[in-house]
Amino acid sequence: MKRLLAALTMLLCCLTTTGQAEEETLAAAALAEVELLDLHTAQRLALAENPDIAAARTRIEQARARVRQASAAWRPSLDLSGSGTWQRLADARYEDNKALAALMGGSADRTTDTYAAGLQATWVLFDGFFRTFKDREVSYGAQSADERLLDTRRLLVASVATAYLNTQLAQANIDIARADEAFYLRQLEDAQHRYEVGAGRWGDVLNFRIQLNSARNDLIRFQRELEAAGYGLAALMGLPDARLPAHVRLEPLDQEQQIRVSELGEDPAPLILEALAIRPDIRSLELAIKQAEAVTGQTKAPLYPNLELVGAVEGLREGDTGLTSDDFGSLVGVRLRWNLYSGGADTARRVESEQVKREAAYTLAGLRHAVAAEIQQDLALLASAREQVHLQRETVELVQQNRDLAESEFEAGEASLVRLNEAQRDLNTTLGRLALSLVAYNLAEQQLLAATGRNLDAFPPAARE
Repeated sequence: MKRLLAALTMLLCCLTTTGQAEEETLAAAALAEVELLDLHTAQRLALAENPDIAAARTRIEQARARVRQASAAWRPSLDLSGSGTWQRLADARYEDNKALAALMGGSADRTTDTYAAGLQATWVLFDGFFRTFKDREVSYGAQSADERLLDTRRLLVASVATAYLNTQLAQANIDIARADEAFYLRQLEDAQHRYEVGAGRWGDVLNFRIQLNSARNDLIRFQRELEAAGYGLAALMGLPDARLPAHVRLEPLDQEQQIRVSELGEDPAPLILEALAIRPDIRSLELAIKQAEAVTGQTKAPLYPNLELVGAVEGLREGDTGLTSDDFGSLVGVRLRWNLYSGGADTARRVESEQVKREAAYTLAGLRHAVAAEIQQDLALLASAREQVHLQRETVELVQQNRDLAESEFEAGEASLVRLNEAQRDLNTTLGRLALSLVAYNLAEQQLLAATGRNLDAFPPAARE
């Protein structure tokens, strides 16, 4: 027995390990051929692999099952029953039966076996329109589940864009820190050489060592930020252990990206109208209101009588289980039920459903206001980011020229070390601001697309399922 338990345990462990390995293999295969990961690919993989999408799909299947349950109420139900009882009479009852049987020249049994079987069909003919409103409720619920899945995709695509751009920013900061490290390393080598031949000062060597260490410290910090951002992106993409494969690198931030007015335009009015018409969260709440109306219809069903058609075949036999056709009888009838008073429960249910409908209506009104504000804010952020990119690009050119000039003057002995350090710090700061403004511009574009409900347009229907 112990050997059998041990073998079963080992088999279970092997199956679990194999399942995990297959999951990791399937997830890793999606990025096996990708070395430079672009935003669209990251979003597409997230739509296919993210667990939240799979959970939303199961909610759709639940809603479809409820639709099938509701439709079953329109069909008759068929119930099979059976019983077998053994009875032993009390002494007094047995004596009475014996006396009565003796008067008629018979005998009485103290114990009795009774067996019964039956088949009953019930068909609801009228239930106060409860089934009609129930069908509407579950139908709207299924449609609402579809819209919620679509909204989950919309939010997921937006979240992946945010995580991707933050990771891109960390990559850009690493490139800036590496350039800063290379600059000070070159300056240190030159200062060390000048000091060794007696043409330089030891203070210059120390300064460049300090600046080099500072650049390396920034590089370490940005590498950790990149690692943390990568975990968030990988988790949204549904990758095992929330970790991007070691060979995958994100596309570098395009410093020469063309900055233009959004294709969606700058007028918020048509964008707001479009968003109110197509956003899945708006449509889901509209369906929730219709669901609440259907539930209100169901609560009015007790105001009407319930009418059922009943048919049954029932058999009863004492002494043995050998029921024959002679033991069976049948009945057909119509059953009417009408609850006249239930302690106020029906009224309370009706009030509750009406308040649910009001809540959904207020929630929808609030969401409409929030959508309008969101679109206007995103348009303002996009316009601001666009201006900042133009300004930062111009500033980078000026600061780059100033740093090169300071470097040349320092090498010629015409500028102080302080001026060179300041010029290099200004260059690093301005490059960082340019990277941040580019990320802010791209992020504002993605947020505007999500706010209008159009950020899924770039994906084919198969990628959204």
